[in-house]
Amino acid sequence: MKSPFTLFLLGAVCAAAALAQDAAPKKKAAAPKAPDPAYVQITDTPGLPRVLLLGDSISIGYTLGVRAALQGVANVHRPAENCGETVRGLRSLDKWLGTGKWDVVHFNFGLHDLKYLDAAGKYVPPDQGKQVAPVAVYEANLRELVARLRRTGAKLVFATTTPVPEKSQGRVARDELAYNAAAVRVMRELGVAVNDLHAVVTPHLASWQRPNNVHFTDAGSAGLAQAVAAAVRAQLPKPQP
Repeated sequence: MKSPFTLFLLGAVCAAAALAQDAAPKKKAAAPKAPDPAYVQITDTPGLPRVLLLGDSISIGYTLGVRAALQGVANVHRPAENCGETVRGLRSLDKWLGTGKWDVVHFNFGLHDLKYLDAAGKYVPPDQGKQVAPVAVYEANLRELVARLRRTGAKLVFATTTPVPEKSQGRVARDELAYNAAAVRVMRELGVAVNDLHAVVTPHLASWQRPNNVHFTDAGSAGLAQAVAAAVRAQLPKPQP
């Protein structure tokens, strides 16, 4: 049986520990990450044509620039996500299209088709994983995507895949050339306009593309936005007199 003094000491220690815990600075909960501004869904301006941009993170980077360039000319939308590879495009296309009418759809798939992943879905060198969609599969998927996009009645514009530099994670430099060749062949055969973004950025890679990375600097995204806006503008319905 503990003495009254021992009990007193135990109580004092517990009280001090409780006070110390209360006085200790509490870690603030991490603030929720703000959504990418490109993901914000816009409200249409009545009377303007509707444009849908489909593509991966490269298109996310130029979305706001295209909206700015076509302000007052077209309502420019995009899905609130990275559209990824052609298989994801086929799986998600109905959701992205929704039920509204589209006048122009500008789309690209490629960088996520040519990448290499291991069984856990991590980027790896070619000898340690599998390519998401070899060229033949990519071509077949593009044909199906075009067939489904055509049902919307929209004018279609395919954007070629931008360059894959040396030391890109999970990708092989210049693999995009074979993918672009297949894509352009499909688009020409099916009568789809091509926006050659690969050619647009190639002269500016030193300042537009990040080192050893498929992504672009702010200047690069701005340059891409201007090229996309011009390609979209060329396909918009002519204003009625």
